[in-house]
Amino acid sequence: MRRKADLPSKPCRTCGRPFRWRRKWARCWDEVRHCSERCRRARRDRRTP
Repeated sequence: MRRKADLPSKPCRTCGRPFRWRRKWARCWDEVRHCSERCRRARRDRRTP
C-alpha cells in the first residue's frame, strides 16, 4: 500500500493548486487537468462569451 505522500500530483489548470492521483483516475491520469468538477465547470464557463 502506498502512502498518500508517495502518490503523483500535478497542478490544477483552473485554480493552480496541486492535487493528487485518485484511484478513479487510474486509467486516465494523463488526461486529468482539473482538481474537481467545480474547477472544470468554472474553466468552461469562463471561456463562454
